[in-house]
Amino acid sequence: MKTVAIIGAGAAGLMAAEMLSQTNLHVIVYDAMPSAGRKFLMAGKGGMNISHAEDFSTFVTRYGTRQKHLEPYLNAFTPTDLRAWLADLGIETFIGSSRRIFPKEMKAAPLLRAWLHRLRSRGVQFSMRHRWLGWKNNDTKKLIFDTPNGEQVVNVDAVILALGGGSWSRLGSTGDWVSILREQGVIVETLQPSNCGFNTAWSDYFKQRFAGQPLKNVQLQFGNFQQKGELMITEHGIEGGLIYAASSLIRNAIFETGKTTIHLDLFPDKTEDELMARLNKPRGKTSTAQFWRRQLKLDGVKAGLVREILRNDTLNSSELVVQTLKKLPLTLLAPRPIDEAISSAGGVNFDELNTDLMCKKLTGVFCAGEMLDWEAPTGGYLLTACLATGRAVGLGMATWLAESYN
Repeated sequence: MKTVAIIGAGAAGLMAAEMLSQTNLHVIVYDAMPSAGRKFLMAGKGGMNISHAEDFSTFVTRYGTRQKHLEPYLNAFTPTDLRAWLADLGIETFIGSSRRIFPKEMKAAPLLRAWLHRLRSRGVQFSMRHRWLGWKNNDTKKLIFDTPNGEQVVNVDAVILALGGGSWSRLGSTGDWVSILREQGVIVETLQPSNCGFNTAWSDYFKQRFAGQPLKNVQLQFGNFQQKGELMITEHGIEGGLIYAASSLIRNAIFETGKTTIHLDLFPDKTEDELMARLNKPRGKTSTAQFWRRQLKLDGVKAGLVREILRNDTLNSSELVVQTLKKLPLTLLAPRPIDEAISSAGGVNFDELNTDLMCKKLTGVFCAGEMLDWEAPTGGYLLTACLATGRAVGLGMATWLAESYN
């Protein structure tokens, strides 16, 4: 019986194991962490957004410049297929009001338990606390692991690398594999933060007063990007779903010019004329803060942002205040470190892989999941692509082994 290794017990690696568990191969999943699916479980703490139920033609556009590379794998394992697979696993799902897909229990743990139980029942073995160090003598059939019992060499017939990107290293995605593959001549694009927050230069007062507070019902404008949502003020800058959605555009702009400016509409549901009419009402001896609160319900973090942008001697200019409320400029200086990001961009260049996601320069070595060079916004897109590419490498490896040894 041929032995295959899957290095990485995340979503992509487990899906590859799922495919291979239905063959006559001996499948062993290795991971540096003490247990499987750690990042999978962490992602599920917010409700376990599995996928997205929007029209598939729109769904695939969420992968931006990598749509053409990922579309074949997503076509073969659509969000509809994913729901059917989960149903077969005994996990009921539903579509939320935002068209996001969730397990009925809204938790990742029951799903992971059921999945691991099925894999083990099919003979898949798990070797935890095994950190991959590379290949012995550059032989891709000889894997070197750092284990609790010291360094070990494992002989395999083929290997799937599903090691994740570079975010949340405490859960196992360290990016250490980048140098190993580059030493073998594989082109790996630099890992960068994705779905991340950004630094800005808050004043000490604003930072001390508002860090940790949400900024609700705002619209972010950046180039052609325009979307409503929420942000969170942090000590260093901003984070949250709305900024994550535009993070790749903002990150790339910062890398090109050193910094960039986004604009926030603090009153997206009101026109400038409506705001101006309210601010042009007689104010008498009312203070600026009281007048804003009375006329616009403008206080707290939104009022703080206006004061952060305008000089004190301009706060009584209705025109300037309204312009700022509708298009508040915020200069972003840098993305937050990759280890804080939800996901990462960069990874193994698709030109290095064949259609089964096997490395052209490393026979019998396949790659899947977030270690490939793609990125996507939150909303189920990340997990769906990890599962789809994991499925593809599992099937691809099985076919390759059958053809190679027959």
